[in-house]
Amino acid sequence: MARALTAWITRRALGALVTVLAASVLIHLSLRLVPGDPVLALTAGRRLTPEQLAAVREAYGLDQGPVQSYLGWIGGALRLDLGASLHYQTGVSTLIADRLDVSVPLVLYAAALSVLCGTGVALVSAVRGGAVDRIAGLLAATTTATPPFVAAILLLATFSVGLGWFPATGAGTGFLDRLWHLTLPAAAMAIAVFGVLARVGNAAFAAELRREHVEVARSRGVGGAAVVRRHVVRGALPPLLTVIGVLLAGLFVGTAVVETAFGLDGVGSLLVSSVTRRDIPVVQGVALIAVVLFVLVNTLVDLALTFIDPRVTVGGIAR
Repeated sequence: MARALTAWITRRALGALVTVLAASVLIHLSLRLVPGDPVLALTAGRRLTPEQLAAVREAYGLDQGPVQSYLGWIGGALRLDLGASLHYQTGVSTLIADRLDVSVPLVLYAAALSVLCGTGVALVSAVRGGAVDRIAGLLAATTTATPPFVAAILLLATFSVGLGWFPATGAGTGFLDRLWHLTLPAAAMAIAVFGVLARVGNAAFAAELRREHVEVARSRGVGGAAVVRRHVVRGALPPLLTVIGVLLAGLFVGTAVVETAFGLDGVGSLLVSSVTRRDIPVVQGVALIAVVLFVLVNTLVDLALTFIDPRVTVGGIAR
């Protein structure tokens, strides 16, 4: 069993590496195909001679062919060197690292809100049924259809401008102040994820409640709370974990809109401003990190499922 698990983990790691490399090729080549010259955006307002423009292109590696340019970029990325920003004149890795203290707490906060509220509402609605289930379904459908930028505007107008309960901009300092400042941005990111989790979770919990072993447990006199904890929640974990992994990995990308709306100086707002300025090294660096996070989270979820769900086999061997 240990050998099969090791072989499975090795195959998954190689598959994840191939996925990241394939995505990195698409990221690099697609940004090269974007219309416009990044050097002209970099030197806007200044008149340079053709020799000076050629020197700028050479300095930033923009005069290289696509293959040579990609190999140089991905080789640097493997050494944690994502190149230099055209606008900030500093390393992309440093730029991103400096903004993680805003983006990481924001993503974790949004993840906690969406998972706790989404699975909680799903479980209560599946167990209670009736009017509670219908109200939860309507709430889930409404929030799923609400994009983060609309949620951000509504939350700002209601809880910041209208009621004055939360600040409209800034990330705050210290744990409690940062928690207060990030509450509305995290809620804006969590709303759509909450809706999906509430709907998927409701279906998963309801399916488990109808399973035969749950009925047998009830007929033997096992209490309702114990049945839910031991059989319903445990049985619904595999499909829920799969969906949670995909959604949480997507939260990092969702910071682009929300951080811009709330004036947060994080990785998402850096991405938006870099796209506007055609700062290609920053854009492709952030995109590569998003892909790596997405693949990493999904690989970890698959690994967790092999330990949680006895129906999942490793290397074709049932545990």
